[in-house]
Amino acid sequence: MNLKTILLCGASLLMLSACQNASSPAKQEISVSGENYSGYSQNVPFEMDHLLSPTIGNYKRPITDFGAIGDGHTDCSEAINTGLKEMSALGGGHLIVPRGVWMTGPIYMQNNMDLHLEEGAVLVFNPDYHVYPIINTWFEGLLTKRCASPINADSVNNIAITGAGTIDGSGDAWRWVKREKVTPFFWRDLLAKGGCCNRDSSVWYPSEIVREALSKADLNVIREELTDEQWEEYKVFLRPVMISLRNSANILLKGVRFQNSPAWNIHPLLCKNLIIDGIDVFNPDYAQNGDGLDVESCENVLILNSRFSVGDDGICIKSGKDEAGRKRGVPTRNVVVRGCTVELAHGGFVVGSEMSGGVENIYVTDCTFIGTEVGLRFKSKRGRGGVVENIHISNITMKDIVTDPILFDLHYQGLSAREVMDAGLEKVDTVAQPVNEGTPTFKDIHIENIVSCGSYRAMYFNGIAERPISNISVSNAVITSRYGIMLNLCDSVSINNVTLHVAQGEPIATQAVTNLQTDLIANN
Repeated sequence: MNLKTILLCGASLLMLSACQNASSPAKQEISVSGENYSGYSQNVPFEMDHLLSPTIGNYKRPITDFGAIGDGHTDCSEAINTGLKEMSALGGGHLIVPRGVWMTGPIYMQNNMDLHLEEGAVLVFNPDYHVYPIINTWFEGLLTKRCASPINADSVNNIAITGAGTIDGSGDAWRWVKREKVTPFFWRDLLAKGGCCNRDSSVWYPSEIVREALSKADLNVIREELTDEQWEEYKVFLRPVMISLRNSANILLKGVRFQNSPAWNIHPLLCKNLIIDGIDVFNPDYAQNGDGLDVESCENVLILNSRFSVGDDGICIKSGKDEAGRKRGVPTRNVVVRGCTVELAHGGFVVGSEMSGGVENIYVTDCTFIGTEVGLRFKSKRGRGGVVENIHISNITMKDIVTDPILFDLHYQGLSAREVMDAGLEKVDTVAQPVNEGTPTFKDIHIENIVSCGSYRAMYFNGIAERPISNISVSNAVITSRYGIMLNLCDSVSINNVTLHVAQGEPIATQAVTNLQTDLIANN
């Protein structure tokens, strides 16, 4: 055997060994268990527990061991759920999704389990709504019926979804689409798929059933009493959130791309000790109710180093809606958001509008919002009740904000800020109504070190007469906008060391504002 043959044989053996290692996920080193995140909760302006990532054992098996086939066609639901159950019963571990396209129905997370997606793994959910059973759950702050989510975690502990792969919710099979949000070519293709439109052809629906169900709904929640048969008839309307985490603790989402959800993308509800680190959350900009992350009635949450580009709010804090939320009475509290970027979204960081159980102890820092409709968005309305307080926001960079870098609006109408502005629906109501359990409170919110380049207005605060927005400070900011600051129905607002570069009009306008302190430098 000559030298050339020996070298070729050696190279072939090295390539074979590399391929065998690449196709053997059980040999991959996976670092999940017990990672110390305490540094992110140090020096925050409230008391907060230090968090560790969940403790997951070293036992690893690929989903192929349980019969999964990664051809994008074969249903892998039974294989994945069997793997999660069997491994959990043995104490837990890492269920590996290798490179490939894996089609599945609903997945149910189990105790002490990590669902780990390798690079090149795409977990895509079946677009057939029949495979998702109807369950009792919460959506938009109300207890209702929806289809089971593609990924569910209900009353489980020590769980993780990690890796470098993609989870796709097949959201286009569920959503209706507004014509104004898509191109003519996209609209033409939608019509070719079938479905139906409303009377003026401004909205396309996947089916006539969806259009009919919407006529019975309060926004997206049917409030009528229906029989089980009627709920089944409206099943295609009951589009789920993609990742539903309920009543669970010690959770890690790390590294994965979450995209194309039927409704909200990731929805933790009544969870404790949640870490979200380095994920990518994407929905197309036309995705109706396509929120990125909605943290609802949760405690001890880290949201770190993640990117969002979605069809509705980006990072959103909630705690239930109206009487149902007040009756639950569980605030979202002790949340740190650090190092995140939000691009297309109705709001970059958002509180509300479902905040009836309260929101407290929130720290947002070192974030960037580019092209969002609003940067920092606080929204509610009469009837919600609840108290939002002790919010601290710093070191925020914004560019090309469509409406306002900072917005408080206690007259939420179920529309985006841009829709309200374009339709001329902004309203100031100076007539006080009786204070009751449905009167919302926003107070003790502090925003500093802000740079925003390019927006419609510099700020917009719009409170209610019976309980004005109170004790709000904005300091050390430079804002470039067409118009200046508009403050309505506020008390004890401090605007300190703020430079405005305003193209038109006065730098600040007020109506029914008390105890205002300003230190403005305005350049027209």
